[in-house]
Amino acid sequence: MKASYDAIVLGLGGIGSGALYRLARGGADVLGIEQFELGHIRGGSQDHSRIIRLSYHTPGYVELAKQAYAAWADLEADAGEPLIVRTGGLDLFPAGGGIPMSDYTGSMDSAGVPFETLDAAQVMDRWPQFSLDPDVVSLFQERSGIAPAVKCNAVHLRMARAHGAAIVENATVTGLRSSGPDILVEAGGATYSCRHLVIAAGAWTNTALAHFNLSLPLEVTREQVTYYRSRNPADYAPDRFPVWIWMDEPCFYGFPVYGEAGPKVAQDVGGRTVTAETRDFDPDPDATARTEAFLGRVLPGIPGPQIYTKTCLYTLTPDRDFVIDRLPGYPNVVVAVGAGHAFKFASVIGRILSELVLDWKTESDISAFRYDRPVLHVENPVRSYMI
Repeated sequence: MKASYDAIVLGLGGIGSGALYRLARGGADVLGIEQFELGHIRGGSQDHSRIIRLSYHTPGYVELAKQAYAAWADLEADAGEPLIVRTGGLDLFPAGGGIPMSDYTGSMDSAGVPFETLDAAQVMDRWPQFSLDPDVVSLFQERSGIAPAVKCNAVHLRMARAHGAAIVENATVTGLRSSGPDILVEAGGATYSCRHLVIAAGAWTNTALAHFNLSLPLEVTREQVTYYRSRNPADYAPDRFPVWIWMDEPCFYGFPVYGEAGPKVAQDVGGRTVTAETRDFDPDPDATARTEAFLGRVLPGIPGPQIYTKTCLYTLTPDRDFVIDRLPGYPNVVVAVGAGHAFKFASVIGRILSELVLDWKTESDISAFRYDRPVLHVENPVRSYMI
């Protein structure tokens, strides 16, 4: 393994693997460093599935989601392999819920994204798996579906290597520092230099930033998803059942059968605060009870014997917006934080990070994701995770 590169990417989960691929494809001599084994389950980017959708709460996110679909399609073409699975998607808004439906309809309207508005009876007529109160109103967007996380990560890494990227795994970073125009990276007992550094470290972001005497007010939570062996699994096949999100607090979301023998369901931001070093992997019975109580009311056919429960980490900013920016005082270091909802955007965030490295600018509007936005630099920021 040589010691000097145009760019180094720290962290090879969803965002990092996307950045490594785009940098290598763009002609950079690039090294990816992963502190654990590739495909490990300690972070937030594994499991069979993540929701991908065009329905979002601001026009900026809708436009970025459109770019994400294009970036995934570009990867599919380069790899010669299909990735995104279209199922259609439902956003379910109960009366008086904590998330305004107008944020979503207005954002999609402004971005020219078509959708259907359905009342409870229309939803249950089309998908009788649901049991909805009459006051529930839903948005259906036909392009929503599944981004298969494990598969997408593996394809990003495979194609990064195909374009010339080098990868080191099981290499803990022990030092980061400037040396003239370069950044020196000490990892796995070796020292590497690079002209540009990309930090995509998820729950370990502040560990990396500490080497530059910087930090962000991030909260790391331990979340969980559960696969159920439902009574009639054929009713939840991807061609018969959509991805869905319950737009209230607490917020729940779920998938059709994909990757396992039953559908997957979870609560969004339902886990306790942890650190990446002290988290455990045991199911939380309280979170399970909340999820199953919800399913008993809204999707009574799903809860059967559990296939298994899997944990992951969210790395949350106070406003739950991403961070995609250069570090102050270090223009050749860029950082990305996904705030617990970035996997669907991993393809386009990888492209943006590569543009910031290779071109020093990006064609995408990332002004909402600046490192210096006020909420990231006040004492005890107000946290709001509903989106």
